[in-house]
Amino acid sequence: MRVSADTPPEGTVRDWLDHRARLQGDRAAYLFFDGHDALNWRDLRDQVRKIAGHLTASGIAKGESVAIMLPNGRDVITSLFGALYGGFRATIINLVAGDEAIGYALAHCEARFAIAGPEQQEQFAKVKSGRLSIIDLQKTVPLHEGAILHDLIPQDQALLMYTSGTTGRPKGVVHTHASLLAGGWTTALAHALSEQDRGLCVLPIYHINGLCVTVMGALVSSGSLAIAPKFSAGQFWDQCSEAKITWYSVVPTIISHLLHGDTDPTAETRDRIRFGRSASSALAPDVQTAFETRFGMPIVETMGLTETAAQILSNPLPPGTRKIGSPGRAFGNEVCILSPELTTMPPNQQGEIAVRGPNVMVEYLKNPKATTETFAQDGWLRTGDLGHVDEDGYFFITGRLKELIIKGGENIAPREIDEALYSHADVIEAAAFARPCKIYGERVEAAVRVRDGSALTAKVISKICIKKLGKLKSPDRVHFLDELPYCPLSIPWNAPVQFGRVRFFKCESLDGFAEEVLMTL
Repeated sequence: MRVSADTPPEGTVRDWLDHRARLQGDRAAYLFFDGHDALNWRDLRDQVRKIAGHLTASGIAKGESVAIMLPNGRDVITSLFGALYGGFRATIINLVAGDEAIGYALAHCEARFAIAGPEQQEQFAKVKSGRLSIIDLQKTVPLHEGAILHDLIPQDQALLMYTSGTTGRPKGVVHTHASLLAGGWTTALAHALSEQDRGLCVLPIYHINGLCVTVMGALVSSGSLAIAPKFSAGQFWDQCSEAKITWYSVVPTIISHLLHGDTDPTAETRDRIRFGRSASSALAPDVQTAFETRFGMPIVETMGLTETAAQILSNPLPPGTRKIGSPGRAFGNEVCILSPELTTMPPNQQGEIAVRGPNVMVEYLKNPKATTETFAQDGWLRTGDLGHVDEDGYFFITGRLKELIIKGGENIAPREIDEALYSHADVIEAAAFARPCKIYGERVEAAVRVRDGSALTAKVISKICIKKLGKLKSPDRVHFLDELPYCPLSIPWNAPVQFGRVRFFKCESLDGFAEEVLMTL
């Protein structure tokens, strides 16, 4: 069970947990900031074996969905690995997706059992069907140890995670043991993770970034992971210090919050942290530069998808070349640019970014049409992102195929506008979006949240955008909001505005009436 730079991990998640327990049993595996004791590899394996036995004794078939409704903490780690160890399809439920989306996922996956904590019982009761039974790990004592577990192979289904749909219901992404391990491997490979590394997870494990990059990354690399209940700007650097963190994985919004916060890491923490990792959406170059200047640590921009068990692209670690504004180059998989005819294109020509490799999903559950449409010939998975690759193999994202703002026949990528908005130091959050326009078809508008006490005006923002983008691409109107509220997947499925790598949010602050828009994350 060795990690190779040339070949993805062999075996199953069960094999890797047994391997870690056998050879590194006393080493710390997962640590928690919620008051629970840390788990070493042996204790983790022993605990998840009990959970796997209990699920097996409950009559759950191999490959059957087991829904997991838990926040970040010890229970979600043991439940996730318990389901995987037992040969079941861990179905991770997004706790903030809204009742409709949660109910749909639970019904669609056909789970008969759900693992839910006390705080999720009330939420579960709103959406559960009559066929679902709750497993509460706090009350399931003793857990079964003697059950004969299902046999496993790497190609067996392991994970089901629902991803946002811009047209229709969420799609259930299916991963195998092999692709799940490969997702952790691409991270370990790109970032040179080793057993000396300890990551910090502040992203929810019910998202693919938190699950694959950090949780599976630790398993594959034999490092360790400290898991926070959620991100807190006021506690982040203290957590890094307390747990002796060497790297962390965040999203651009978190980087912006830390940059505009009042706390700083200690000198010891600065020296120990090798890098921070940014993913899930484009990181504005101005924000990245300002962050690195203030905190003295590099940010490595990356790109990943639920369909690829997270990471497909990453900038190299220093002293390797990082290209600001690019999510990097491929590690552990192949990435290319496809033409409209779905043929590969040479460097510096725009097309659709596609990926193939061991980390790519099997299918969208019970959705053969979407599966077929997503895969091109020769196994290339179409990401839906537009971009190009340079001569050095670095990719640049310019927008989405179906989510561009089209003003007067001109295609405008919301990312360009977001980066211009973030170039002002007072802007904490920003989102560009389209509004219908009788003259141009669509016009550009933007919503921003600025730091307290800021005197920033729409006129100043407009001047910045015109200078950086030209008048055509600049927002025709800027909305200042106290908060950019977002609730993933909670609005109707036929939302009229689509752009960027997005989450849905319903804003009731624009022009005094409710309007559905999409927020770039």
